[in-house]
Amino acid sequence: MICDPEELRTLFLFEKLDDSQLAELCAIGRIEYVDPGPVFREGDPATCFYVLIDGEVRLTKLSGGVDIEINRTDHRGVYAGAWMAYLGERANQDYNGSMYVLRRSRFLVMDAADFARIMREWFPMAVHLLEGAFFGGQKSNQRIAERERLLALGSLSAGLTHELNNPAAAAVRATSGLRERVAGMRHKLKMMAEGKFPADALVQLVELQEQAADRVAKAPDLSPLEAADREDALAEWFDERGIADGWNLAPTFVQAGLDTDWLEGVHATLEACQAPVFEGAVRWLNYTIETELLMNEIFDSTTRISTLVGAAKQYSQMDRAPYQVVDLHELLDSTLVMLNRKLGDGIRVVKDYDRGLPPIPCFAAELNQVWTNLIDNAVYAMAGEGTLTIRTSKDNDCAAIEIGDTGPGIAPEARGRIFEPFFTTKPVGDGTGLGLDISFRIVANKHNGDIRVESEPGNTRFIVRLPLHPAAEDVSTPTTGGQDG
Repeated sequence: MICDPEELRTLFLFEKLDDSQLAELCAIGRIEYVDPGPVFREGDPATCFYVLIDGEVRLTKLSGGVDIEINRTDHRGVYAGAWMAYLGERANQDYNGSMYVLRRSRFLVMDAADFARIMREWFPMAVHLLEGAFFGGQKSNQRIAERERLLALGSLSAGLTHELNNPAAAAVRATSGLRERVAGMRHKLKMMAEGKFPADALVQLVELQEQAADRVAKAPDLSPLEAADREDALAEWFDERGIADGWNLAPTFVQAGLDTDWLEGVHATLEACQAPVFEGAVRWLNYTIETELLMNEIFDSTTRISTLVGAAKQYSQMDRAPYQVVDLHELLDSTLVMLNRKLGDGIRVVKDYDRGLPPIPCFAAELNQVWTNLIDNAVYAMAGEGTLTIRTSKDNDCAAIEIGDTGPGIAPEARGRIFEPFFTTKPVGDGTGLGLDISFRIVANKHNGDIRVESEPGNTRFIVRLPLHPAAEDVSTPTTGGQDG
């Protein structure tokens, strides 16, 4: 087809070029007619730069494996394709979107190398400025994203330290108490060794000790009122049998699930013993019960510490490959553990998991950052009071993860901007406006998924969709975003 320089001058992209430049465009470019259908597809090597002379095109980008229409236009001069060729090998040179022709259309087509050459020769200063803006913006976004991650890590570390401190302190207290009880048991053993207990009574006492230890493991959960009633009954029973400070012993026996009926059995077993000896037996059993309770407390505390450390490793994906196949529910649970301090007592967490979801390949540590940002925003929106709902389900070929809150909702005028860098509805100092931008880039660019929001007062939901079976190329470094004219 014949290329007419004067026709090119009528396109906004070329209206400022001189005659020699327009002639060179016609020399290196070619005029092509394209029938309806695909022209190029996202992810393919960007070999050509297209300028629409007349016709109609549709521009799309992939999201969650689905083509999302970005623009549909018949505007003369609109451009697409290898428009970033002038940046060379330093930028990704694949098509960053797809283009379809909707009716027979005519284009000026230039090879990527030719387009890059004339850009550098005709507009050297502009190219330097664009390169600086492009790579500088990339570097700035990377630095800011790193700072955002460090700020989040600092906040989570403080919360984790607090969470670890509680069970650690409990274990230290229980260990100190256990030392005292063991010392008391040694004292009672000395009394028993002096022969104050008949041999048969001593055998029976050891059996009772085993029974008491077994009852501790099976102790029922009592309401405060039930526990108080039983303590009063036991204290009275001890007083009737001349055991000093019975009110001080009663709570321990009640906590172990032992009542007056069981103690009557102890009394009948040791009936032949003198009163001081019987009291010593009761105190011996008290030490046994307290020892079991303290060991349970130490076990619970150290288990909690182990659970927190495990959750921290799961959250950070320490010692694991960046890209791996994981259970999404494990990632969500570890994030909830890490954010437990922020949740506080006023936030009720509802987990509605579809356990039928298969494990998916993903960048697990980065998805944890997404969950952190979304949950943290939800908690902030509810101001410490409300319900946080985390729901998973299968949505066609994607896993859908929904994080909802009962806060006041997002204002309609802000809803369209929440994924913009540096846009925030939080007061100055409370937010950087990067959390949702980073989350979007992790979900869309690194996982070919999508993230959207639905909001009304009392019901705001962020829905993340991730492909269950991403294509092999999805694991590569995300493509650099560009712009279609």
